[in-house]
Amino acid sequence: MTDGEIGGEFRLAYVPGVTPAKWVGVWTERMPDLPITLVAVPAAEVVGLLREGGADAGFVRLPVDRDGLSVIPLYVETTVVVVPKDHAVTAADEVTLADLADDEVFHPQDETIEWTVRPGAPAFTRPATTANAVELVAAGTGLLLVPQSLARLHDRRDLTYRPVSDAPQSQVALAWPTDATTDLVEDFIGIVRGRTANSSRGRTPAASPAEQRTQRQPQKPRKAPQSGSSRRAVPTTSRKKKGNRPR
Repeated sequence: MTDGEIGGEFRLAYVPGVTPAKWVGVWTERMPDLPITLVAVPAAEVVGLLREGGADAGFVRLPVDRDGLSVIPLYVETTVVVVPKDHAVTAADEVTLADLADDEVFHPQDETIEWTVRPGAPAFTRPATTANAVELVAAGTGLLLVPQSLARLHDRRDLTYRPVSDAPQSQVALAWPTDATTDLVEDFIGIVRGRTANSSRGRTPAASPAEQRTQRQPQKPRKAPQSGSSRRAVPTTSRKKKGNRPR
Protein backbone atom coordinates (compact mmCIF):
# COMPACT_ATOMS: atom_id res chain seq x y z
CA MET A 1 0.00 0.00 0.00
CA THR A 2 1.45 3.35 -1.00
CA ASP A 3 1.52 6.60 0.91
CA GLY A 4 -1.07 7.84 -1.56
CA GLU A 5 -3.44 5.14 -0.29
CA ILE A 6 -3.19 6.17 3.35
CA GLY A 7 -1.61 9.63 3.37
CA GLY A 8 -4.26 11.57 1.53
CA GLU A 9 -2.70 12.10 -1.92
CA PHE A 10 -2.02 10.37 -5.21
CA ARG A 11 1.42 11.00 -6.70
CA LEU A 12 1.63 11.01 -10.48
CA ALA A 13 4.96 11.24 -12.29
CA TYR A 14 5.25 12.41 -15.88
CA VAL A 15 8.08 12.81 -18.37
CA PRO A 16 8.76 15.92 -20.48
CA GLY A 17 6.29 16.42 -23.32
CA VAL A 18 3.44 14.57 -21.66
CA THR A 19 0.56 16.79 -20.56
CA PRO A 20 -1.49 15.05 -17.85
CA ALA A 21 -3.91 17.96 -17.35
CA LYS A 22 -7.02 16.27 -18.79
CA TRP A 23 -6.64 13.18 -16.57
CA VAL A 24 -5.83 15.30 -13.51
CA GLY A 25 -8.99 17.30 -14.17
CA VAL A 26 -11.14 14.16 -14.15
CA TRP A 27 -9.45 12.96 -10.95
CA THR A 28 -10.09 16.30 -9.23
CA GLU A 29 -13.74 16.24 -10.28
CA ARG A 30 -14.32 12.69 -9.07
CA MET A 31 -12.24 12.83 -5.89
CA PRO A 32 -12.11 16.45 -4.73
CA ASP A 33 -11.05 15.44 -1.21
CA LEU A 34 -8.01 13.46 -2.41
CA PRO A 35 -5.37 15.72 -3.99
CA ILE A 36 -3.20 14.57 -6.86
CA THR A 37 0.45 15.62 -6.78
CA LEU A 38 2.36 15.93 -10.06
CA VAL A 39 6.01 14.91 -10.15
CA ALA A 40 7.98 16.08 -13.21
CA VAL A 41 10.88 13.73 -13.89
CA PRO A 42 13.35 13.20 -16.77
CA ALA A 43 12.50 10.26 -19.03
CA ALA A 44 15.65 8.39 -18.01
CA GLU A 45 14.76 8.60 -14.30
CA VAL A 46 11.04 7.85 -14.18
CA VAL A 47 11.38 4.05 -13.88
CA GLY A 48 13.76 4.36 -10.95
CA LEU A 49 11.41 6.81 -9.27
CA LEU A 50 8.50 4.38 -9.57
CA ARG A 51 10.51 1.43 -8.25
CA GLU A 52 11.71 3.47 -5.27
CA GLY A 53 8.15 4.46 -4.35
CA GLY A 54 8.58 8.11 -5.30
CA ALA A 55 5.28 8.06 -7.19
CA ASP A 56 2.21 5.84 -7.31
CA ALA A 57 2.09 5.80 -11.11
CA GLY A 58 3.70 7.66 -13.99
CA PHE A 59 3.58 8.45 -17.67
CA VAL A 60 6.67 7.03 -19.38
CA ARG A 61 8.06 6.80 -22.89
CA LEU A 62 8.53 3.31 -24.26
CA PRO A 63 10.65 1.30 -24.36
CA VAL A 64 11.42 0.99 -20.65
CA ASP A 65 12.69 -1.82 -18.46
CA ARG A 66 9.41 -3.44 -17.41
CA ASP A 67 10.84 -5.60 -14.64
CA GLY A 68 8.47 -5.23 -11.69
CA LEU A 69 6.26 -2.78 -13.55
CA SER A 70 2.82 -2.97 -15.08
CA VAL A 71 2.55 -0.96 -18.29
CA ILE A 72 -0.43 0.20 -20.36
CA PRO A 73 0.56 1.68 -23.77
CA LEU A 74 -1.55 4.75 -24.52
CA TYR A 75 -0.65 6.59 -27.74
CA VAL A 76 2.07 6.99 -30.36
CA GLU A 77 3.64 10.33 -31.27
CA THR A 78 4.83 11.60 -34.63
CA THR A 79 8.59 12.08 -34.89
CA VAL A 80 9.69 15.50 -36.16
CA VAL A 81 12.99 17.12 -37.06
CA VAL A 82 13.77 20.41 -35.33
CA VAL A 83 15.58 22.85 -37.63
CA PRO A 84 16.39 26.56 -37.92
CA LYS A 85 13.64 28.44 -39.73
CA ASP A 86 15.87 29.08 -42.74
CA HIS A 87 16.80 25.41 -43.23
CA ALA A 88 16.12 23.83 -46.62
CA VAL A 89 13.73 21.18 -45.24
CA THR A 90 11.20 23.87 -44.30
CA ALA A 91 10.25 24.06 -47.99
CA ALA A 92 8.41 20.72 -47.60
CA ASP A 93 5.43 19.75 -45.45
CA GLU A 94 7.23 16.58 -44.34
CA VAL A 95 10.58 14.93 -44.94
CA THR A 96 12.18 11.48 -44.93
CA LEU A 97 15.33 10.25 -43.24
CA ALA A 98 17.07 10.26 -46.62
CA ASP A 99 16.48 14.02 -46.82
CA LEU A 100 18.59 14.41 -43.67
CA ALA A 101 21.47 12.15 -44.73
CA ASP A 102 23.93 15.02 -45.23
CA ASP A 103 23.02 16.90 -42.03
CA GLU A 104 24.64 16.50 -38.64
CA VAL A 105 22.04 15.17 -36.20
CA PHE A 106 22.25 15.45 -32.43
CA HIS A 107 21.49 12.41 -30.30
CA PRO A 108 21.17 13.65 -26.70
CA GLN A 109 21.84 11.29 -23.85
CA ASP A 110 18.20 11.46 -22.77
CA GLU A 111 16.98 10.56 -26.27
CA THR A 112 13.50 9.04 -26.30
CA ILE A 113 13.49 7.49 -29.79
CA GLU A 114 14.92 4.01 -30.28
CA TRP A 115 17.03 3.90 -33.44
CA THR A 116 18.20 0.83 -35.31
CA VAL A 117 20.42 3.05 -37.44
CA ARG A 118 20.84 6.65 -36.37
CA PRO A 119 19.97 9.14 -39.10
CA GLY A 120 22.26 11.75 -40.64
CA ALA A 121 25.89 12.31 -39.86
CA PRO A 122 27.08 12.17 -36.24
CA ALA A 123 27.19 15.61 -34.63
CA PHE A 124 30.34 16.86 -32.92
CA THR A 125 28.93 16.11 -29.45
CA ARG A 126 26.23 14.25 -27.58
CA PRO A 127 24.35 16.81 -25.48
CA ALA A 128 23.34 15.77 -21.97
CA THR A 129 19.69 16.71 -22.48
CA THR A 130 17.18 17.44 -25.21
CA ALA A 131 17.04 21.04 -24.00
CA ASN A 132 20.81 21.35 -24.57
CA ALA A 133 20.42 19.87 -28.05
CA VAL A 134 17.74 22.42 -28.92
CA GLU A 135 20.16 25.21 -27.98
CA LEU A 136 22.76 23.74 -30.34
CA VAL A 137 20.21 23.49 -33.17
CA ALA A 138 19.39 27.17 -32.64
CA ALA A 139 23.12 27.89 -32.95
CA GLY A 140 23.07 26.28 -36.42
CA THR A 141 25.36 23.37 -35.56
CA GLY A 142 23.02 20.46 -36.33
CA LEU A 143 19.49 19.07 -36.33
CA LEU A 144 17.45 17.13 -33.78
CA LEU A 145 14.76 14.45 -34.12
CA VAL A 146 12.26 14.23 -31.27
CA PRO A 147 8.62 13.33 -30.57
CA GLN A 148 6.37 16.19 -31.62
CA SER A 149 5.35 17.02 -28.04
CA LEU A 150 9.00 17.66 -27.14
CA ALA A 151 9.39 19.96 -30.14
CA ARG A 152 6.39 21.92 -28.85
CA LEU A 153 7.76 21.93 -25.32
CA HIS A 154 11.04 23.47 -26.51
CA ASP A 155 9.45 25.81 -29.03
CA ARG A 156 11.50 28.87 -30.02
CA ARG A 157 10.89 31.71 -32.45
CA ASP A 158 14.04 30.91 -34.40
CA LEU A 159 13.23 27.20 -34.80
CA THR A 160 10.56 25.14 -36.49
CA TYR A 161 9.95 21.46 -37.18
CA ARG A 162 8.68 19.08 -39.84
CA PRO A 163 7.27 15.52 -39.57
CA VAL A 164 9.65 12.73 -40.59
CA SER A 165 7.43 10.18 -42.31
CA ASP A 166 9.66 7.09 -42.05
CA ALA A 167 11.25 7.65 -38.62
CA PRO A 168 10.59 5.41 -35.60
CA GLN A 169 7.96 6.78 -33.28
CA SER A 170 7.80 7.27 -29.54
CA GLN A 171 4.99 5.67 -27.52
CA VAL A 172 3.65 7.04 -24.25
CA ALA A 173 2.43 4.61 -21.59
CA LEU A 174 1.13 4.55 -18.03
CA ALA A 175 3.31 2.52 -15.66
CA TRP A 176 3.25 1.61 -11.97
CA PRO A 177 4.89 -0.97 -9.66
CA THR A 178 2.99 -4.23 -10.05
CA ASP A 179 3.18 -5.06 -6.35
CA ALA A 180 1.70 -1.66 -5.50
CA THR A 181 -1.48 -1.86 -7.56
CA THR A 182 -3.64 -0.07 -5.02
CA ASP A 183 -7.27 0.98 -5.29
CA LEU A 184 -6.13 4.52 -6.11
CA VAL A 185 -3.94 3.24 -8.93
CA GLU A 186 -6.91 1.29 -10.25
CA ASP A 187 -9.01 4.44 -10.06
CA PHE A 188 -6.47 6.35 -12.12
CA ILE A 189 -6.24 3.51 -14.65
CA GLY A 190 -10.00 3.80 -15.06
CA ILE A 191 -9.70 7.51 -15.73
CA VAL A 192 -6.95 7.03 -18.31
CA ARG A 193 -8.97 4.31 -20.04
CA GLY A 194 -11.99 6.61 -20.19
CA ARG A 195 -14.24 4.66 -17.86
CA THR A 196 -17.13 6.38 -16.16
CA ALA A 197 -17.04 7.04 -12.44
CA ASN A 198 -19.34 4.09 -11.73
CA SER A 199 -17.42 1.60 -13.85
CA SER A 200 -13.93 2.64 -12.74
CA ARG A 201 -11.79 -0.18 -11.38
CA GLY A 202 -14.31 -2.74 -12.56
CA ARG A 203 -16.75 -1.91 -9.79
CA THR A 204 -20.38 -2.81 -10.21
CA PRO A 205 -22.08 0.36 -11.50
CA ALA A 206 -24.40 1.98 -8.99
CA ALA A 207 -28.06 1.44 -9.68
CA SER A 208 -30.12 4.39 -10.85
CA PRO A 209 -32.73 5.88 -8.45
CA ALA A 210 -35.51 4.17 -10.38
CA GLU A 211 -33.71 0.83 -10.18
CA GLN A 212 -33.08 1.32 -6.47
CA ARG A 213 -36.82 1.96 -5.87
CA THR A 214 -37.66 -1.17 -7.81
CA GLN A 215 -35.18 -3.21 -5.80
CA ARG A 216 -36.63 -1.92 -2.51
CA GLN A 217 -40.23 -2.79 -3.38
CA PRO A 218 -41.15 -6.20 -1.89
CA GLN A 219 -42.50 -8.67 -4.34
CA LYS A 220 -46.02 -9.95 -3.73
CA PRO A 221 -45.96 -13.58 -2.63
CA ARG A 222 -47.56 -16.01 -5.02
CA LYS A 223 -50.62 -17.84 -3.62
CA ALA A 224 -50.03 -21.50 -3.16
CA PRO A 225 -52.74 -23.83 -4.50
CA GLN A 226 -55.23 -24.92 -1.81
CA SER A 227 -54.90 -28.55 -0.90
CA GLY A 228 -57.94 -30.65 -0.16
CA SER A 229 -60.35 -28.19 -1.71
CA SER A 230 -63.89 -29.56 -2.27
CA ARG A 231 -64.46 -27.28 -5.22
CA ARG A 232 -63.97 -28.85 -8.57
CA ALA A 233 -63.77 -27.18 -11.89
CA VAL A 234 -66.75 -27.84 -14.12
CA PRO A 235 -65.70 -29.09 -17.54
CA THR A 236 -66.48 -26.58 -20.24
CA THR A 237 -68.28 -29.15 -22.35
CA SER A 238 -70.77 -29.91 -19.59
CA ARG A 239 -71.85 -26.31 -19.04
CA LYS A 240 -75.20 -25.32 -20.52
CA LYS A 241 -75.28 -22.26 -22.65
CA LYS A 242 -77.96 -19.68 -22.10
CA GLY A 243 -80.75 -19.76 -24.62
CA ASN A 244 -80.59 -23.53 -25.12
CA ARG A 245 -83.11 -24.42 -22.44
CA PRO A 246 -86.10 -26.47 -23.76
CA ARG A 247 -89.35 -24.61 -23.78
